[in-house]
Amino acid sequence: MATQRYPTSHGINDHLKKQAQVVVVMVPLPAQGHLNQLLQLSRLILSHKIPVHYVAATTHNRQAKQRVHGWDPNAAANIHFHDIEIPPFHCPPPNPEAKIKFPSQLQPAFNASFHLTKPVSMLLRALSCKARKVIVIYDSLMASVIEEARFLSNAEAYTFHSVSAFAVSLYQWELEGNVIEENEVFPRDIPSLEGCFTDEFTGFVNCHYSKHGKFNTGCVYNTCRVVESAYMDFLEKKTTKEGIKHWALGPFNPVTVAVRSKSSKKQHFCLEWLDKQAKNTVIYVSFGTTTTFDDGQIKELAVGLRESKKKFIWVLRDADKGDVVNWNLVIIIM
Repeated sequence: MATQRYPTSHGINDHLKKQAQVVVVMVPLPAQGHLNQLLQLSRLILSHKIPVHYVAATTHNRQAKQRVHGWDPNAAANIHFHDIEIPPFHCPPPNPEAKIKFPSQLQPAFNASFHLTKPVSMLLRALSCKARKVIVIYDSLMASVIEEARFLSNAEAYTFHSVSAFAVSLYQWELEGNVIEENEVFPRDIPSLEGCFTDEFTGFVNCHYSKHGKFNTGCVYNTCRVVESAYMDFLEKKTTKEGIKHWALGPFNPVTVAVRSKSSKKQHFCLEWLDKQAKNTVIYVSFGTTTTFDDGQIKELAVGLRESKKKFIWVLRDADKGDVVNWNLVIIIM
């Protein structure tokens, strides 16, 4: 009869310690708002001494780390950035004259994210052999990339929604063929989502959303119940039968960040001017970093600001530089 070899007590302890580990794998969509939110969520998870593996294309990992505010991911322990090399893709400039204002210039980057599927699958398989539990938190538009998780017995996958619970509720409502009208969930005069997205992006969304139900333990939102309890309740009722849980863990974006020049202790003159304004008299309005206004819209907004008779700072992207990021925000002094 063959003799079975048992590990020593030291080996057993090492084995149990190894198997008891829980790891988290973050898979963001390659757009700044999505990259940043999952990076901020990573920071929260790291505070609980849980290792995080952040997976994206090399260029997008670099972008996420360079643009993050409030902390330095490079100095943080237990966060592992997996730089995936993907084929080059075209990056067209934004088109301010497009009829649909969705930032279609980002679509090539979204499409290129499908190249992450094989590397992510290999990573999940490797981690599943080392950890007792592998938790995958993936952007709602990256479901196809993490399909390998459904074949691993010790893996759980959670969908991350970077938009508000209201936006997700509205999308679900219209997806079912319902008409937006005043009811206990949606207020009156809410505009439809029709015409907000390009056909190509709609196809991209449908490709990923069709795979959510196959392996989804729960949903995480960058929001809080104090603000969006009605819509969180709405989404929970929608998935009661499936047993899917919903967590409002945000907001993840830091709200107090000192903005100063690295080369000088002196603040930008705009910030110095803002510091002189009375408390609770400043309103910050952002149209998003991917919104592109045409000349007519910019002119109308300028007229409105002038007619408001209020002091304001308005930041616009320099179209001549062809910068994809469209800083279009208004700070109004009441």
